[in-house]
Amino acid sequence: MAELALFFSAFVAATILPFSSEVAFMTALKSGMPLSHAMLAASSGNILAIVFNYYLGYFLYEKTKRKLFGSKIGKRAFLWGHKYGYITLFASWLPIIGDPLTIVAGLVRLKFVWFVIIAGLLRIGRYYLLATFL
Repeated sequence: MAELALFFSAFVAATILPFSSEVAFMTALKSGMPLSHAMLAASSGNILAIVFNYYLGYFLYEKTKRKLFGSKIGKRAFLWGHKYGYITLFASWLPIIGDPLTIVAGLVRLKFVWFVIIAGLLRIGRYYLLATFL
């Protein structure tokens, strides 16, 4: 039951809603949840949420395409996102800016496999680092 709560807190935290899964993760570990269970619950919830974010951005593209390409800045931002998108994914694990970056990844249509590999591994790594400092 605690694993499910951790999963959902990690999912919500990886959306654009203001929430911290790190606190829930650390609390779960301190309350005796095995590291492997906590890692699996938090990482899978967080990764599922960034996949949701990616597809949210992916489907927003069609709705925002005309407006995006209708301005110089919008077109430049889209091209910049395409050119440097994978590099910016390395900041996707950071609080506040990371979750919107996962939406932008879908908006600029980064390759999904690379998106999941980069952003997903960073999410797993973040929880692992938190656990080592506990």
